[in-house]
Amino acid sequence: MKKFYFVFAALLIAAMLLPACAPAAPDCTQEDVFCVGLVTDVGKINDKSFNQSAWEGVQKSKTDGVADAVQYIETADAKDYAKNIATFADAGYDAIVTVGFNLGEATAAAGTTYPDISFIGVDQFQAWQFDDDKANDLANVTGLGFPEDNAGFLVGALAAMMSESHKVGAVCGTDAVPPVWRFGEGYKAGAAYADGQNATTTEVFVVYHSDVGFDKTFTDPEWGAQTAKSMMDQGADAIFGCGGITGNGAITAAAQAGKYAIGVDTDQYLTLPEAAPRMLSSAMKLITPGVAGLLAQAKDGSIAPGNFTGQAGYAPFHDLDSSVPADVKSAMEAINAGLLDGSIKTNVPPVKPE
Repeated sequence: MKKFYFVFAALLIAAMLLPACAPAAPDCTQEDVFCVGLVTDVGKINDKSFNQSAWEGVQKSKTDGVADAVQYIETADAKDYAKNIATFADAGYDAIVTVGFNLGEATAAAGTTYPDISFIGVDQFQAWQFDDDKANDLANVTGLGFPEDNAGFLVGALAAMMSESHKVGAVCGTDAVPPVWRFGEGYKAGAAYADGQNATTTEVFVVYHSDVGFDKTFTDPEWGAQTAKSMMDQGADAIFGCGGITGNGAITAAAQAGKYAIGVDTDQYLTLPEAAPRMLSSAMKLITPGVAGLLAQAKDGSIAPGNFTGQAGYAPFHDLDSSVPADVKSAMEAINAGLLDGSIKTNVPPVKPE
């Protein structure tokens, strides 16, 4: 019995000592500790698309030796934007990344409240940079934007060139979010450009999930899948999903039906394995390096307020590489080069005309 009590006491003492032996969490209030927080839009960090790409950029900053500590908060309700940002700010974080157009207002407000913190707003346009009112300038807020119309244009052209039915579709989140609208309209413009080059006529279905609120538009895979199936029932043999988890539902449905699936934001061949065998390409916004690069600038003090434009492109063909004809590959390279040097224009406005 004595032995039992001795063992029990030893285990109890060890259990009490273990927490003391664990490494302490970095103190973000210390000047030599650089902490980065990320606040998602409504949705999960592992959405295999937008939020995830931004978080990977934050993680890269730690891997690169820029950040000492990184953390994220998943927003469950839009009314919590300000509270979630303040959680990091009040804890002494040095840089806060907010993900998505919808956080723009809350990010700007936080920039005013916390002038010593660097804020990076992914897909948030800083209009104050172009007005004459210096009173609303924010010296600590940088918007990271991308030419989504270029990326959409590329995969729209690809879809049109690869389609056997000459019918292709895009299933998107709400067109009230300018980047989403630019993706969808760029897709249509790219298909039209390819038709002009090849004397073909492609019917393009583009549907935006604008019939629900912001809390649902990007998190509705069932609607995405059903919308994609409706397009395929009409003959579409290539489906572009541009709307977070909603778009993922469309992409997966297309792949399961043996059609071409086209991802968005990141190379979704790598993040959506259920659709990978039929993933033709992805309309890419290079979010991860864009976020990591700006965080490095935030740490060394070189980050500029206002707007920073990241890069866009299209993902490799992966498993379907052998199915893409050489002339299509050449055409894609030429289109990408033309978009980069400005000789090819998408003619898609920055925002949806009223």
